[in-house]
Amino acid sequence: MLKNKEVLIIGTVWPEPNSSAAGTRMMQLIEFFKSKEAHITFACSASNLEFSTDLTSLGIDTKQISINDSSFNEFVRKLNPEFVLFDRFMTEEQFGWRVAEECPNAIRILDSEDLHFLRLARHKSVKDGNKCTREDLYSEHSKREIASIYRCDVTLVISKFEYELLINVFKIDPDILLYLPFMYEEIDLKFIDSVPTFSDRNHFVTIGNFLHKPNWDAVLYLKSTVWPLIRKELPTSEMHVYGAYTSPKVEQLHSEEQGFLIKGRAKSSKEVISRARLLLAPIRFGAGLKGKLVEAMQYGTPSITSEVGAEGFKYENQWNGAIANSPIEFANHAIQHYRDEELWEKKQEIGFSIFNSLFDVKEHSVRLESKLVETHSKLKSHRNKNFIGSMLLHHTMNSYKYMSKWIEAKNA
Repeated sequence: MLKNKEVLIIGTVWPEPNSSAAGTRMMQLIEFFKSKEAHITFACSASNLEFSTDLTSLGIDTKQISINDSSFNEFVRKLNPEFVLFDRFMTEEQFGWRVAEECPNAIRILDSEDLHFLRLARHKSVKDGNKCTREDLYSEHSKREIASIYRCDVTLVISKFEYELLINVFKIDPDILLYLPFMYEEIDLKFIDSVPTFSDRNHFVTIGNFLHKPNWDAVLYLKSTVWPLIRKELPTSEMHVYGAYTSPKVEQLHSEEQGFLIKGRAKSSKEVISRARLLLAPIRFGAGLKGKLVEAMQYGTPSITSEVGAEGFKYENQWNGAIANSPIEFANHAIQHYRDEELWEKKQEIGFSIFNSLFDVKEHSVRLESKLVETHSKLKSHRNKNFIGSMLLHHTMNSYKYMSKWIEAKNA
């Protein structure tokens, strides 16, 4: 059904799969449409950075676009896509009304990546020293993001926790949602036999884009609170910190004496994660699925993380390591897993099982295609059922339209 269909993806940034989980997610969606032989155009208003994927080499057309610029209308009208995928709700806010105006029959898909309002509410609670409650979720950010979900025909939700939150707390009709986690090929026995063993590995690792605030907070927390406890019991161990976009404030954390080593951008996340004995991710706030934890499972590296870090992985209450929230509990689990080979091997096996159960590309590709085919076949009734979405689109399209036209005229 998707063969030869025109698919427009509007990116927040050009995808960088080696820098962030968001980049990995985008490339997996691109690969899905490619596998269905759709024609893909990727458009973005951001600068094309040196570490982004060369999409043209993959047979994908690219287009540099501008916000608050009516030239986009001409571009999208000429392209006339059957499917438009918005990368995060901010992109839908900027371009959704233009797509709806010029291509009213195009299926509008929102990839939420994570629920931004959930991450922001948790961030505020950490800064204020409070526990995040349901009341904290009812914010201006949630109103914007949920309005965007309603305006789209299908929203892809990467975390089962967030999928259930949208349905149970915000009462969103499941018909306009699709739970779609990361999509990977199954890990087979040959791969499992090839990963480094317990005795082949040394030290601890963490990895994450430093532009992402939850990652920066986790590294600060690790350095100041957790790592001293671990280092006291394991005085020759090292904490290897990898991440794209380091800055002077990040580099200042580097300490040879304390064994806390800022390594910068990793050429290969597989290489640095698979040679470490444990991955540490004391994530205090955030949302979605954490790419570092997915890759730890994939490469056979047990991990210690927080409840926030593990919440998107629902698998029989098991984890490929341990879940802890207090610094002492976190450090004790890290020390135990670092020393105990039998425990380590058991947790590695659990990680492979979770990975294969949750992220099977074949299963999720079938579900995604089925949802898009179904929505396409009954688009009118699908939109009639989502009357709130139609109402929001009617009003917000005009508000964004005239605000954008005012900004465009002002900049002329």
